[in-house]
Amino acid sequence: MVELSTIARPYAEAAYEVAKATHVEQWSGWLESWSAVAESADIKLLVNNPKLTDKQILDIFVELSKTPAQAQAGNFLQALVENGRLLALPEIARQFAELKNADAGSAEAVITSAFPLDASEVQNIAGALEKKFGRSLNVTVQVDPSLIGGVVVTVGDQVLDSSVRAKLDAMKVALTA
Repeated sequence: MVELSTIARPYAEAAYEVAKATHVEQWSGWLESWSAVAESADIKLLVNNPKLTDKQILDIFVELSKTPAQAQAGNFLQALVENGRLLALPEIARQFAELKNADAGSAEAVITSAFPLDASEVQNIAGALEKKFGRSLNVTVQVDPSLIGGVVVTVGDQVLDSSVRAKLDAMKVALTA
């Protein structure tokens, strides 16, 4: 079976090429909105309903996503529906964001901490990460009490885990080996 990322790549690249020629931020917003709707269990049932035509699926999807009827956006959604790729929208949106960030010389970073971080702590971590990765980062902070302490940083496909939970897991492995 083909990976979802492989299916989504040409659509994300095509959307990004069109967006660069028009308005990247607008397309980014549309894709985020569409992907939120596409993740719904009801949409999954709708897309797999053999009694509905492509036009009906498209009309319902556009109505639910409250997307303005713009020609390029409508054509893009129509192509997704006709090719049975509407449910790939979350991955398409993710890859679109990666393309946008790569052009801007930035990347998405997620800092997961055991406790809430104040703005200065986030700024210090972000500054150190920007030096390490050599690009600006769009930082999102999450709280996960199961980490016990420390932080886990995810930038793209790289994970830096300095949590207490990870250190305890490593000690457990060392002691039982």
